[in-house]
Amino acid sequence: MIENVVEFFKNLPPKQCASCGEKMEEQHECYGTKCDSCNEL
Repeated sequence: MIENVVEFFKNLPPKQCASCGEKMEEQHECYGTKCDSCNEL
């Protein structure tokens, strides 16, 4: 069972920013939805 979970996370596609659509350079399973550029205050 553990191997299946590891394979699941390895096979996730790159995460994209919800605002601009750029690929995000962070962990795919992270909860953030915006890239650093769009997330600036």
